[in-house]
Amino acid sequence: MTTRLIADETLTAALARMLAADLAPGWTVLLDGPVGAGKTHFARAFIRARQGDLAEDVPSPTFTLVQTYDDPLGTEIWHADLYRLTDPSELHELGLEEAMSDAICLIEWPDRLETRPPHAMTIALTPCPDPALRRIVLDCPDAARLAARAGFVAQAGWGEARVVPLAGDASARRYFRLQGPQGAAVLMDDPGGSMPAFLAMTRWLLDRGFGAPAILAQDAPQGLALVQDLGDDLLARVLERDPAVAPVAYDRIADLLVDLHHHPVPDFLPALDGAALADQVGLFSLYPQALGIDVPDIGPLIAGLHADLAADQRPLTALRDFHAENLIWRGAAPLGLIDYQDAVAAHPAYDLVSALQDARRDVPAETEAATIARYLAATGLDEARFRGAYALLGAQRGLRIMGIFTRLCLRDGKPRYLDFMPRVWGHVQRNLAHPALAPLAGALADVPAPDAAIIERIRARCARP
Repeated sequence: MTTRLIADETLTAALARMLAADLAPGWTVLLDGPVGAGKTHFARAFIRARQGDLAEDVPSPTFTLVQTYDDPLGTEIWHADLYRLTDPSELHELGLEEAMSDAICLIEWPDRLETRPPHAMTIALTPCPDPALRRIVLDCPDAARLAARAGFVAQAGWGEARVVPLAGDASARRYFRLQGPQGAAVLMDDPGGSMPAFLAMTRWLLDRGFGAPAILAQDAPQGLALVQDLGDDLLARVLERDPAVAPVAYDRIADLLVDLHHHPVPDFLPALDGAALADQVGLFSLYPQALGIDVPDIGPLIAGLHADLAADQRPLTALRDFHAENLIWRGAAPLGLIDYQDAVAAHPAYDLVSALQDARRDVPAETEAATIARYLAATGLDEARFRGAYALLGAQRGLRIMGIFTRLCLRDGKPRYLDFMPRVWGHVQRNLAHPALAPLAGALADVPAPDAAIIERIRARCARP
C-alpha cells in the first residue's frame, strides 16, 4: 500500500514515532532519498521513540556505517548508512544481513543493497521547493492509517509525543498512549465507522457525571480521536492484585448501573430488543458448524423468550461491553468507562450479565448474587421477572460470544479467545438451567461442550493472521 504526503519536520518525526509503535523485530525500513531529505531525522525520531526514557543521542552513521541500539523491550535496532559502501559484499562484514532476521533495521541509501531484504518497507523522502517541507512516499502495510494517525496527532498539537501501543480488543480498533510535554493521552484509531457513536455517547456520559474520558481532539470522518488517559488500573488487574477490593468494586458497579438507569435513554441508541437479540445469536451457529454439527435456528426461540420474559420492562441504557476489562479503578473517583461505542437500549439486566458473567475472568457466585440483590433493592424491580430475563440475556450473550470466538480464530487468525470458551459455556449452562429456558436448553442439548479436544480441533483450522 502506497501513501503520499507533504510533511514538515514535526509531521516527519510524528510519522517516525507512529511507525516505531507499530514495528516488530524482523522488519527493515529502507529510507530512500537524496542528501538533506530528512532520512536521519526520521531514523533519530524512530529510535528515540522506541527507547523512551532511555533515549540516547542518535548520531548519523555516515562514518561508522552502522550504529546499534536497544529498546526497553530488548529489541535491537540497527541504523545503517550505506552511502560509503563500495561493494555489497561488505554487508556481510557489517553483520547487517544477519541482523535483519531478528532486529529492526533502518537503512539509509538502500540502493547500495544488492537485493531487497525480506520484510522490508520503503519510506522515500525528497525535498520540496520550500526548505521546511519534504515529500514522503510510504510503501508499507497500512500506510494510509499510519499517515492519518501521524497527521492527526501533529495537527492536534501532540506531534512531539512518544507513541506506545496499548492492548486492543477483538475488533479492528487500535489504541495508543501518547506521552508528550502536555502529559498523557490516548489515541483511538477506529477504521470501522463507530467513532461518531463513541463521541456521542462520551458527551452524553460526561454531561451526566459518569467517568468517560474527556475528548481532547477528534476527526470522526477518519475514525480518530484523542481522549483523556484514564490510567492503567483496569478493574480486572486491580482485582487480580487485590481480590479484597471485589466487594466494594461490585457494589460500585451496581450503583453505577442504578444511576445510569435513572436517566432517560439517549435518543440516538439503537434498540436491543427481541428481534435484534435473535439476529445476533445467529453467530452461535459458527461453533457447531466448526465441529460439523447442525443445530436448529434458535433465533425464533430467543425472540419468543424475550417476549415472554423481558418485553414488559422499559428498555434502559446499556453500555453493552460492560466488564472488568473496560472499567478503570480510580480510587474514590467514579469508575472510568471505555469501549461503550456499541451502547444500546436494552433490558436493565443486560449490563449486569455482562459484568457478572465475564468471559475473561471468574466472578465468585456470592459476588454475582450480592450484586444482583443490591441492584434489585435499589430499583424495586420484580425479582422473579428480573431473574428470568437475566438468565435469558446471559444465555443469548454467551451463545453469541461462542460464535464470535470461533470466528476470531477461523477468519481472523486470533486463536487466544478459544481459551475462554469453557468459562463462557459454563455461564450458558447455568442460565439454561432456569426453568423458563427449558425450550432453549432442549434445542441445544446435542451441542458438545468445548473441552480441550474440541478447542484444539478449532485451533487447528485457525486462519493465518
